[in-house]
Amino acid sequence: MAESGTGFLDQLKSCIVWSWTYFWTVWFFVMLFLVYILRVPLKINDNLTTASGPAMFGTESSLSMFLNTLTPKFYVALTGTSSLISGLILIFEWWYFRKYGTSFIEQVSVSHLRPLLGGVDNSTPSNSNSSNGDSDSNRQSVSECKVWRNPLNLFRGAEYNRYTWVTGREPLTYYDMNLSAQDHQTFFTCDTDHLRPADAIMQKAWRERNPQARISAAHEALELDDCATAYILLAEEEATTIVEAEKLFKQALKAGEGCYRRSQQLQHHGAQYEAQHRRDTNVLVYIKRRLAMCARKLGRTREAVKMMRDLYVFQLMKEFPLLSMFNIHENLLEALLELQAYADVQAVLAKYDDISLPKSATICYTAALLKARAVSDKFSPEAASRRGLSTAEMNAVEAIHRAVEFNPHVPKYLLEMKSLILPPEHILKRGDSEAIAYAFFHLQHWKRVEGALNLLHCTWEGTFRMIPYPLEKGHLFYPYPICTETADRELLPLFHEVSVYPKKELPFFILFTAGLCSFTAMLALLTHQFPELMGVFAKAFLSTLFAPLNFIMEKVENILPSSLWHQLTRI
Repeated sequence: MAESGTGFLDQLKSCIVWSWTYFWTVWFFVMLFLVYILRVPLKINDNLTTASGPAMFGTESSLSMFLNTLTPKFYVALTGTSSLISGLILIFEWWYFRKYGTSFIEQVSVSHLRPLLGGVDNSTPSNSNSSNGDSDSNRQSVSECKVWRNPLNLFRGAEYNRYTWVTGREPLTYYDMNLSAQDHQTFFTCDTDHLRPADAIMQKAWRERNPQARISAAHEALELDDCATAYILLAEEEATTIVEAEKLFKQALKAGEGCYRRSQQLQHHGAQYEAQHRRDTNVLVYIKRRLAMCARKLGRTREAVKMMRDLYVFQLMKEFPLLSMFNIHENLLEALLELQAYADVQAVLAKYDDISLPKSATICYTAALLKARAVSDKFSPEAASRRGLSTAEMNAVEAIHRAVEFNPHVPKYLLEMKSLILPPEHILKRGDSEAIAYAFFHLQHWKRVEGALNLLHCTWEGTFRMIPYPLEKGHLFYPYPICTETADRELLPLFHEVSVYPKKELPFFILFTAGLCSFTAMLALLTHQFPELMGVFAKAFLSTLFAPLNFIMEKVENILPSSLWHQLTRI
């Protein structure tokens, strides 16, 4: 009974929605009919016609009389006002589109008018299955729009600040640095810091906005104790070269290992000691990772690979969720590519390039590079067009299409169609910031493989033919998120032109208001310059416009008997 009652209610609701969809059309014709049959009681004919005669001829004569009384100044004022109003609407629409990426009129129409007219509300799924699917898609969209820490981020003092000294430009945005401050507080602080004076000072130092205040606080903490996090801050922000940063990180490693051993022995004595051990673990992993990056930057790549492998194993052994945020495997992949150890690269990819794991541009494009390496040295677009693609070439092209679908911004940087900048400290997956971070470190690896960039150049644009509507559906991945442009503009400096995908076309209403504004402005100018000619044109235009209506009214009067009209007009 309950199911039958629910089915009846659903049918009733669908009938109501269907009736409201067409009700406005019926209402329009009913109003026209009522106005026509009540034209005598409402004295419409008396107001529009002259002394006597048929309604049609009276309407024409009154219309001519009305148009003859209008002066050119009226037309100038009418068209000028229309141009002004449409121009203001155009300015507002353009501003709203530049800020929010959509048309205000279109958004209001879809959000408010469409439900009133009985349109389908996509936010209300019809059954539980679609609800689960929508929630999964929403969760995926939220995860893809999450900002991640750049695994290969540069050193602020030795690299970012040097760029500022040379160019006078700030490579990092305030939003990016604020996210880094939040990360440092998460990685390097815990609830027991107030028990140790040096850690209490560093807890405040990580919240300081002024770089000099942070550096001074780190020196103050070192005067009290051999504090690992103080060495980290000095290595990141005060050291002006990678060599200086490495020395400070080695001192931090010595202090960090001592804290780690002490907290490891006490971690099972309570939640307080467990939190302290987790913090010391994060500090130790961070120090070793940055030491490995120092070795990589100083040319000691094999040493860096060994350190990264140890960290990789350590990360797999520990079950702390924060360790996965370091993404050490991406550092390892880059170092192995530098050694041209492609078999080891494939072994690392085999563990992470899985459908159930989060993707990144490094994983997708490295997989494409390995498959392109097998065929790129002999690839020729002319020969491929004649004989077709071989199995290996097809696999390479599919891998490139897969990578481009995940992040379509990367090829322009790899092909040097767009200039590179220093990568930010945080990236947005599938966004322009991730593309910059990947290309900044991996462009040299693509250049080293003969023909790889040529194969990429010949095939990458074919991806867009497979996914013509990337925001609505994807081919191998979820639809491309709509939040990347806004987040990338926050992460990347102002002097960089953010890559936008897909290219946003101007909404219809912006084009419409632009055309309306231009047309009415032109009419106002012509009416002001040629008043008599434009008056004749206006009269001819309005007469032509009302001619079909007059013709229809004449036919209706001829078809319907006069007695019926007489009775209707007396109602």
